[in-house]
Amino acid sequence: MYQSSVIVGTGSYIPEEVVKNKAFLDRAFFSSQGCVLDKPSDQIVEKLEEITGIKERRYVSGDLVASDIAFFAAEDALTSSRIDRETLDYIVVAHNFGDIQEDNRRTSLVPSLAAKVKHKLRISNPYTVAYDLPFGCPGWVQGLIQSHQFMKAGDAKRALIIGAETLSRVSDPHDQDSMIYSDGAGAVILEWQKTVEQVGILSHVSRSDTFAHAHLLQMDTSYHPDASERGSNLFLKMQGHRVYKYALKTVPLVVQESLDKAGIHLDQISKVLIHQANEKMDDDILKRLFSLNGNKNLDRATMTALMPITISWLGNSSVATIPTLLDLIAKNKLNGHHIASGDVVILASVGAGMNINSVVYKAA
Repeated sequence: MYQSSVIVGTGSYIPEEVVKNKAFLDRAFFSSQGCVLDKPSDQIVEKLEEITGIKERRYVSGDLVASDIAFFAAEDALTSSRIDRETLDYIVVAHNFGDIQEDNRRTSLVPSLAAKVKHKLRISNPYTVAYDLPFGCPGWVQGLIQSHQFMKAGDAKRALIIGAETLSRVSDPHDQDSMIYSDGAGAVILEWQKTVEQVGILSHVSRSDTFAHAHLLQMDTSYHPDASERGSNLFLKMQGHRVYKYALKTVPLVVQESLDKAGIHLDQISKVLIHQANEKMDDDILKRLFSLNGNKNLDRATMTALMPITISWLGNSSVATIPTLLDLIAKNKLNGHHIASGDVVILASVGAGMNINSVVYKAA
């Protein structure tokens, strides 16, 4: 018999408001130097779609904040798992910006989002420990890793891990990168089980490259040159080209390291669930990973079957991306993609920090 940390329930919340690319056609976009971009908005929008694959994204309604949608995803995961919520040992909420109201862009971090979620779930057990985890876009995967480690140490048997973000409220409307960001929440229940074979989390690798890459994503004022437009708000800013180069160089190495630790060959992988900020970048990361394994001719059909893509209609929802992918697949809502018992899956993410992590998971 083995002891394994197994996902026994998934949930997600996908906001109802659909924002298509045409919504940005009347935007005035500026450079980081405060100069109007020299291309018409329709060309800027078209180029962004070509590179990122994003055709539309989802925004939360004005009455919701991140802790609300985290709660919705949590309830969904609890329903699918059928466990008693009072038996949870941990509630971990990965996010980066806290609760941000539509009419007040100041972040709210007290109490923590995890405390708010536990309160909304009406859990009375004082030993259900609730805490937040800010780790850039890889935050949810890191929460999964931490929960797994708690279980290995004998400190937990069940954990609820949530990723929730409202990036629409920290994106500068005058920065073309604002078209990338979206809102959403995803969650899983992880459970420590006795199993007849080794399943669940087989290995994991994390790294933080802060020496030269700490500020590839950071908060700053609006690109709009008018001080009254900039106001006192801070917005998420990204050095997109440098992020792309960093991710392409480093993510395949981290994924390969996690495969090596698990004793798994790439040919045994059924799905690669990767953070989605740029479809072209994810394609190139997968190609580079296969190249590391001696396959330099990865065809489109193999890529499509192996790596489900939701960025075209969900945009980049940061920490919510991977748990939302898991939930869509688990509930047969992503055409052509299924995870069966015995399938081995990679969960990998990259984001602000710069941080990267990768988990090798075998479905029970």
